[in-house]
Amino acid sequence: MDAEIGIIGGSGFYEFLHNATTVLPTTPFGSPSAPITVGEVAGRRVAFVPRHGQRHQFPPHRVNYRANLWALRSVGVRQVLAPAAVGSLKAEFGPGTFVVPDQVIDRTWGRKHTVYSAKGKVVHVGFADPYCPRGRAAVLAAADADVQPVDGGTLVVINGPRFSTRAESRMHAALGGTVVGMTGVPEASVARELAMCYSTVCLVTDHDAGVDGGDAVTHHAVLAQFAGNIERMKALLTRAIAGLPAYEPDAVATCSCRHALDGQELPFELP
Repeated sequence: MDAEIGIIGGSGFYEFLHNATTVLPTTPFGSPSAPITVGEVAGRRVAFVPRHGQRHQFPPHRVNYRANLWALRSVGVRQVLAPAAVGSLKAEFGPGTFVVPDQVIDRTWGRKHTVYSAKGKVVHVGFADPYCPRGRAAVLAAADADVQPVDGGTLVVINGPRFSTRAESRMHAALGGTVVGMTGVPEASVARELAMCYSTVCLVTDHDAGVDGGDAVTHHAVLAQFAGNIERMKALLTRAIAGLPAYEPDAVATCSCRHALDGQELPFELP
């Protein structure tokens, strides 16, 4: 069942994989959102987990981020690409825009933010640059005439499941936010704790409430926009997967993400 690349996204990605099989790994944090599906994309072994479950039954604050990432790592994944629907905090980035952020602001609360909760062991990981530079580069290099992602920007992650007020939206923009979503944290930080490379690909589905003074965001509109752009997202990710660097064993990996735990004593062995 070994896979080198992981995709965390919506259920529309089930058709993304060829020659697919499924497995349900056990994790110290319970079950992942759904069984892990492993197959082939662009000649690479890819594992997929639907972030919100097979029936979209887990709201953002109830997603078991730790189990999802642990399960992906247990089937061999070390590089994760995570597509996500977001609202835009900038008037110039309208629906259908793709953004590959390089920074994140965490405004969540009450979520399980670390896999290292054992007493007597403190594990700190650097998070100054939250996204894998090689993953970002592969996505940006996958641009074509149809999809030309914005290079860089800040993803503001709110707790949800409600959308922002207009005042909150204006505040997020004033903080330097480019887009706003509900699922990027602790997904990115847990990946770093597991020494996994992680990059997110944001699809703008709407202007957030405080941007243009228009109608408030609705769940139906977000889902409709994402569904209308899913084939563009799949095409972009297919090209990105083909261009990702080949798998390197942890001991010789050159990416700094994979060395996030170097020199630290862990409370348990990672899969």
